[in-house]
Amino acid sequence: MVTCFLRYIIDAAKLKEFEAYGRMWIPLVEKFGGKHGGYLLPSEGASDVALAFFTFPSLAEYEQYRQKAAVDPDCLAAIQFANETKCFLSYERSFFRPVFE
Repeated sequence: MVTCFLRYIIDAAKLKEFEAYGRMWIPLVEKFGGKHGGYLLPSEGASDVALAFFTFPSLAEYEQYRQKAAVDPDCLAAIQFANETKCFLSYERSFFRPVFE
C-alpha cells in the first residue's frame, strides 16, 4: 500500500475554486482504483495551506493511475480548471507506506 500526501499552497481568495477542484479529483482517483481520503481546507491558523491524501494498493497501481489520468478527459478538465482559476500556487507530493501492528 502507498499513500500519496499532497500539501498545497493555495490562493486564500480562491478557496471556493480550490474546493471545486478538490471535489473534481476525489471521484477521479477512485475511478482509477485509488481510495481518496479527501481534502483538508483551512479553517483557523494558516489560510494558505490545504492538504489531501489518497491511497493505492501499490506504487505500480499508482503509476498506472498517473498514466491513465494523463489522457483522461475528466482529469484533463480538472487540470485545466486549476490552470484557469489559479486556485493554488504550488504543491508538494510525498509518498508514505503504513506500518501496522
